[in-house]
Amino acid sequence: MDATGQRPNDAPEFDAVIVGASLAGSAAAVHLGREGARVALVEQRPDPRAYKRVCSHYVQASGVPAIERLGLLDAMMAAGAVRPHFRIWTRWGWIVAPPESAQTGLNLRRELFDPLLREAALATPGVEGLLGHSAERLLRDDAGRVIGVVVRDRAGDELTLRARLTIGADGRGSRVASLAGVPARVTPHGRFAYGAYFKGGAPAHAPDASVWMLDPHWAAAFPTDSGLTFYACMPTKARLADFRSDPGAALVAFIADLPDAPPIREGRRVAPVLGKLDMTNVEHEPIAPGLALIGDAALAADPLWGIGCGWALQSAEWLADAVAAPLAAGPAGDQALATGLARYRRRWRRGLRGHARVMEDLAGGRRWRAPERFVFAAATRDAGVAAAVDAFGARMIGPNRMVAAAVPRAVAANARHALARRPRFAPYRASAGAGT
Repeated sequence: MDATGQRPNDAPEFDAVIVGASLAGSAAAVHLGREGARVALVEQRPDPRAYKRVCSHYVQASGVPAIERLGLLDAMMAAGAVRPHFRIWTRWGWIVAPPESAQTGLNLRRELFDPLLREAALATPGVEGLLGHSAERLLRDDAGRVIGVVVRDRAGDELTLRARLTIGADGRGSRVASLAGVPARVTPHGRFAYGAYFKGGAPAHAPDASVWMLDPHWAAAFPTDSGLTFYACMPTKARLADFRSDPGAALVAFIADLPDAPPIREGRRVAPVLGKLDMTNVEHEPIAPGLALIGDAALAADPLWGIGCGWALQSAEWLADAVAAPLAAGPAGDQALATGLARYRRRWRRGLRGHARVMEDLAGGRRWRAPERFVFAAATRDAGVAAAVDAFGARMIGPNRMVAAAVPRAVAANARHALARRPRFAPYRASAGAGT
């Protein structure tokens, strides 16, 4: 405000403008609004009940605390969410962490999850929803710092939104990241994905989630609300021709042919088969002056491990924790805002980069390497190794901690297994006439 109590014409109307009101954007709006920030939440889809359709909906255990912090866990459970553990099939057997250490994720269809979270965001004091608007161009000051965004509604009318921080939460292929020209790391992906919801025909261990590591193909069964199971497969592109003519039939055949296959043929498909052929890995630099990226806008990675939902919620939380206080301080907090963005980048890298590098390495569709086979085999034989693999798959620990926890026990477990399989011979006894 100036001396007359009026806002200068070039002053920001908002502390933050968030482009994208899916999981990451809505979560960030809730956190920032609760801290007193003025937030514009921009979403190109006009329907507040819109949801992401191509998604397995599985929230890893690492993302569940973010849901609890948002205050949504009870509402999600009331909507029918289930709390699964994770089971992994390998050619050596199933990897199942012992009950006392097994990580617990959350399954709820995005059709229910997305509206719950968006409704919470739009009901948060200080958050103004702008549904049916898309980002057209960024505003910059003379130093090149992002100071807002111009959005356009469905009638073609433009609206200028000035803000101290612009947040890109607009998913894979982020328009905000493209407009900002932030550096990107792009790596190819050698698989394709198809999946669909089925009623009945659930796996034997429902509500636990089951994944088949077929080396190099992948398949999964995610039991969820309303007695539904989301069946999905991610073969290498060498199998793409099998799916082109009839993806639904090919999906059922693929799942039914799995080792220890779930009874998918006993179920009934109740939703269209959804597919994605291009899942190129894209990692953007998560910050620039006046700008931050969260969720898939920052990192769209190989979905084989089911990490998109959890990472969206976590990255929104990390950003809000880093910038809420500087935003509340007004213009006096501009330097602190830059420091907060740097802090968010460090937290984001520490939490996600190790996992992302492992996933990039696997994304081409290669076969398992000898050390991976060694650990997977041991995890079917030793509870401690299984617990370490489970914690890593749930993104509770990073690659280095997993190696430190799993490898020594894997050596011992595989050695015991090899000794147990060694043929046993009766001790040699000399005959009475030996040596005569």
